[in-house]
Amino acid sequence: MLKAGVAAAALCVQGAFAQAWPAKPISLIVPFSAGGTTDVLARAIGQELSKALGQPVIVESKPGAGATLGADFVAKSKPDGYTFLMGAVHHTIATSVYKKLPYDFQKDLAPVGTVALVPNVLVVNPGLPAKNVAELLALAKAQPGKLTYGSNGNGTGQHLIGAQFESMGGVQMLHVPYKGSGPLTTDLLGGQIAMSFDTITPVLPHIKAGKLRALAITTNKRSVALPDVPTLDEAGLKGFNLGTWFGVLAPAATPQPIVERVNKEIVRIVNLPDFKKKMEEIGAEPVGNTPAQMAKQIKEDTERFAKLVKDAKVAIE
Repeated sequence: MLKAGVAAAALCVQGAFAQAWPAKPISLIVPFSAGGTTDVLARAIGQELSKALGQPVIVESKPGAGATLGADFVAKSKPDGYTFLMGAVHHTIATSVYKKLPYDFQKDLAPVGTVALVPNVLVVNPGLPAKNVAELLALAKAQPGKLTYGSNGNGTGQHLIGAQFESMGGVQMLHVPYKGSGPLTTDLLGGQIAMSFDTITPVLPHIKAGKLRALAITTNKRSVALPDVPTLDEAGLKGFNLGTWFGVLAPAATPQPIVERVNKEIVRIVNLPDFKKKMEEIGAEPVGNTPAQMAKQIKEDTERFAKLVKDAKVAIE
């Protein structure tokens, strides 16, 4: 009886707290530098959340260490509903890549809802004599370890997608890590590297301008931004389905009514016509799932990438 009474009292306190929330500005932490896809999505969702919640949602960049510094900051923040993380698939990779993380992504952070999926796209410099995936694989097999592909750094989603492509395609290529999509795209356009598996957003203008050739989408369905480009599954690598998702998380002990309220607003926002239009312009696909569905996604991705990280022998102290 005593335990039941304590539990009931706790629920009452939590409910009262949630009703008074939010009473001040909310921080949405972006664990990458400003201007990237994560930042663009955070500002888009933050603007709409501000209207819905009646308080400013301030987007703050806390980049570093493969997005783990920002995640650690939120994991250790007070669970009062005033600090959230704009997380991404990279965090599920970091769990295996970094030998010692100061937080547990699945235990110390509570999933709120996935905002969008941004498919990655296999693009090549037009000077490469490969018009499709089959021709690219043939070229790679004829030159083992010589064809180069760039990524946003060791252990990032682009790196791991490239590793999966090598594994499923039975080829060996040379990985070239960069510090971001800017320098990576510059070298790809200049022909210093042959290809990349970056998200659609930074390369879409160059694909449309004919400066880069898109060969395939890495998710299991075609992109609305590039409807004529086949998926890798369609191109012969059956079962290939890797993309970059972005979503909101909170410190683990954040009151459930607050998590549910923010999730409700995210689901509503991603279905707004104007928001959908913004997402289409950058090649993103709105999601809007439940906290439980996001948690399942995180668990599955963590397990899947753990194997890829091991096979690719990627480790950072």
